[in-house]
This record gives sequence, C-alpha cells and structure tokens, in this order.
Amino acid sequence: MQRTLGPVVAAAVTIMIGGIQCGRAASLAVPEAPQAPLTHIELGRPTLPPLTYTAFCLRHEAECRPRRFFRGGPIRLTEKRSAELREINRTVNLAIVPFRNELGLAGETWIINPPRGDCNDYAVSKRHELLQRGWPARVLLLSEVVVGSGEHHLVLLVRTRSGDLVLDNLAPQIKPWSRAPYRWIRVQSPTDNRLWAAVGREGA
Repeated sequence: MQRTLGPVVAAAVTIMIGGIQCGRAASLAVPEAPQAPLTHIELGRPTLPPLTYTAFCLRHEAECRPRRFFRGGPIRLTEKRSAELREINRTVNLAIVPFRNELGLAGETWIINPPRGDCNDYAVSKRHELLQRGWPARVLLLSEVVVGSGEHHLVLLVRTRSGDLVLDNLAPQIKPWSRAPYRWIRVQSPTDNRLWAAVGREGA
C-alpha cells in the first residue's frame, strides 16, 4: 500500500499540506437553482489530507480509526435518516457561534462541538454526531472546497444511494453536491478515513 501511494503523496506534498481558511457566508449569495437530480461525486487519485486533519486525528483517534474493508457503499436515505441529517445540520449550525480564524495555519485547530468556531469545527462536529448515532464512517466524508471568494472551506459530504449531499455551515439547507456553488478540491476516502482523494480535474 505504501509503495503504491508513495510517489503520489510525494508529488502532491508541495501543494496539499496547508490548512483550510473558511469561506464567508457572503460567498453563497447566489439564487436557488431548480431542483437537480442527485449524483455522486467522482473521486480521483489519492492525495495528502490537510495537515490540520492529521493533527485532529492524533487528538481524536476514534474519529479517524482505520476501516480497511469497504462494505455496503453509499447508505440508503430513509425518512428517518433524512430527518437526522436535517436535525444535526440545524443543531450544530445553531450551537456553534461563528468565529473566524485570522491567524492562518498557526491558529487552525479542528474542535468537536466548541462554543464558537469556524467551518472546520462545524464539519467535524456534524460528522461526530452522526457517527454517534450509528452512521457508518464510509458515508461521512470531510471535504475541502473553494468558495466564490477564492477561500478554502470545509463541508461534510454524506454519500447516499440517491446521491451525495452537502452539510454546510454557510447554508441552512442540505443540498446535492452538484448544486453547492463550490469548486471541489479533495474528499476523505470512503475506504480509509486516513486517506483523501482529489476531485475531478483538480487532481489531474
């Protein structure tokens, strides 16, 4: 495994080790598009995770426990699960007071359920709460995107059989990934939480 990934990781290291500076809500001032069919995001080659994610995993080993065997694929989105997603998205968005990190990478720490925080804290808190409710880790994928202002931003991507959904602190609604006004950079691997994958042409 390491021999296969080694050259890929080495090639990516110069561009992929930074932190994630969260986008601002104003970046989402776009009109609602008509309802689009749900689709699944296409993951590309393996790439390095954000450096701050690696630090997060050292503090929260249970959140990043290796799961080597891929079983079941995307989850079936029942009425109960849909309600849970809406509840967790709304509850976490309301519970954490937005606080912008102005110190860059030096001030970036991903925290579960802090009283105030930035996009990273919202995303890992939502993932944590869904894991606590029995959702499989393979369908709860932290994802780095770029907002309209050019800032990097972290969201939670939930893989369902109907399509991939985005839980975001910048929007109250849960949307299909294709309707989120973002450029996608990298996503957690569903087969191993420690690995991430590039998205589309960003990984070319």
